[in-house]
Amino acid sequence: MVLILKRIILIFSFLFLASGTIFAQRIPVVGVMPFEVRGSGVTSADTVNITNRIIAELSSWGTLSVVQGSGGAEYIIRGTISRQGAVFILSAETVNAGTGQILNEYSEQIAVGGEASLFLFCAKAVERVPLPNYLVGLWRSSLPMPDGPVVCIIEFKSDRTVVVERYDTWEHKQNNAIRYEGYGAGAYSYAGFANRHITVNSQAVRIDAIVNVNLTLEETLPEQTAVNQPGLSLVFNSEKTAFDIVNGLLPCGTNHDGPSVYPSSVLGFTSFNKIQ
Repeated sequence: MVLILKRIILIFSFLFLASGTIFAQRIPVVGVMPFEVRGSGVTSADTVNITNRIIAELSSWGTLSVVQGSGGAEYIIRGTISRQGAVFILSAETVNAGTGQILNEYSEQIAVGGEASLFLFCAKAVERVPLPNYLVGLWRSSLPMPDGPVVCIIEFKSDRTVVVERYDTWEHKQNNAIRYEGYGAGAYSYAGFANRHITVNSQAVRIDAIVNVNLTLEETLPEQTAVNQPGLSLVFNSEKTAFDIVNGLLPCGTNHDGPSVYPSSVLGFTSFNKIQ
């Protein structure tokens, strides 16, 4: 027996987006000034090396256009390098080139010698630079189930709010399937981390962003009325028209009756395609 509880949904924004143009994300231009020496124990070769490594790290992310110096830059990173014993201390600020406003000030320590990672320093440097958010838009995910697909249609907005136009929840127990077509709203945070790797199932996976998602849903199974999923790692395709959650899911139901119904006991949305 299949019991399906439905509500009629008018998805005007979906129809509008499907017929409209998807605007490209804008890439900001960041200039890195040569770091200056402060105090003793730092050579000019040290500053050149560290400055070049900062440029290389930021350039590898794929979310910035990075130049050396200030020419053509919208945001400028400028700083100093000092030394205390076996560590270099990098102190810097990021400035809006157009207004002269200091966006933030920060520092980081790295070991003298070797090639210590500058990722954390660079993340601080562009913390307030408006990096492109490839999650903005309307997305759809679908799970094929014996009684029909379980569907999620969700819109991530540029102001970090979420509109959930459809969020199916599904349960299979004792040969009965129940589906609810839910809806709701919420909020999210987005941090682009191109060129970062995490380990998933003993495999190194390059991720593009880390997302926290908090949803309040109606007309769902009781356990899905609140969906709070922190630290979801996303991998986008090259066109940014699809993404996979590689270290978690957006939960949408439970299978109590074994792999003949569904491979796992927990259902969740993990693969999304942009609706165009």
